[in-house]
Amino acid sequence: MRQVSPQISAEVVGVVQRLQDRAEFPVKQALTVLGLPRSTYFDWARTGGKAARPVVTTPKSHHITPDEQAAVIAFAREHLEEGYKRLAFMIADAGVAAVRPSTVYLILKEAGLIGRWKQPTTGAHKKGFDQPERPHEQWHTDIAYLNILGTQYFLISVLDGFSRSIIHHEIRIQMETKDVEIVMQRALDTLPKDSPRPRIISDNGSQYVSSQFKVFLRDAGCAHSKARVRHPQSNGKIERWHKSIKSECVRRTALGDLEEARAVVAEYVLNYNTVRLHSAINYLTPADALRGPAHIAAKLAQRKATFDEADAKRRAYWKAKPAA
Repeated sequence: MRQVSPQISAEVVGVVQRLQDRAEFPVKQALTVLGLPRSTYFDWARTGGKAARPVVTTPKSHHITPDEQAAVIAFAREHLEEGYKRLAFMIADAGVAAVRPSTVYLILKEAGLIGRWKQPTTGAHKKGFDQPERPHEQWHTDIAYLNILGTQYFLISVLDGFSRSIIHHEIRIQMETKDVEIVMQRALDTLPKDSPRPRIISDNGSQYVSSQFKVFLRDAGCAHSKARVRHPQSNGKIERWHKSIKSECVRRTALGDLEEARAVVAEYVLNYNTVRLHSAINYLTPADALRGPAHIAAKLAQRKATFDEADAKRRAYWKAKPAA
């Protein structure tokens, strides 16, 4: 395209258009007389003879800085088994970088550290129990089988339905009703004596439907709800706990004996309650949620303030950085 002044190109375009409009002189012939290529004329008609403006990519105020991007990637390489959402909040809570989950996803995807998103399995959603509004309204309990060196043991757990916190657990040699009662009583002993008793939710295992257990709960002042027969989703919170402890702990460790198994599981429970961020409770820890709705709101507000502060710092960073 010829580089001429905008005034000249505009005059040429005006002459050709007047010839066409008033004298019905074809544009093609006018360009032949002027010796002007068609492509040049139409470029002038579109831009007035101005050269194409260079594309300048100015970083947006919300774009993360190079240091933040490097920190996210380094942190992700040390936690390859975490999903990007949990990873984002882990990074923020650890004070490494306050980067929102959607941005973490893009960073990890570009760095080749994340696979294709897995679509959730579709299916009919069954209505379960009403969800608790505060800690210790509903406790879920169940028994999981643990095979240790060919011997079957039984993990009996009590989980708080509001916070997902493991209130008490034990690996026991038997799974009789008395074993369930011992675990349940030790869980109840963690509550103040004058506090309301939780509703106990269990499946229909023989230990939980026995008259002996019914008497125990009555004496303890606890109501009892049983999950629908052959529908484990009704007690899904503790089923999910069993899946987590087996996949993240038991099946990854060669357990030598019962005492070692108890120690390893106890360490995992402590981490699960106080360190591991839980997707069902806004990626807080169960210990945070166990402190109640007010504490949850405060933690989420603090996290939001951290992200907002990071956004402000990024705006200042890109504003101070000279344009490329």
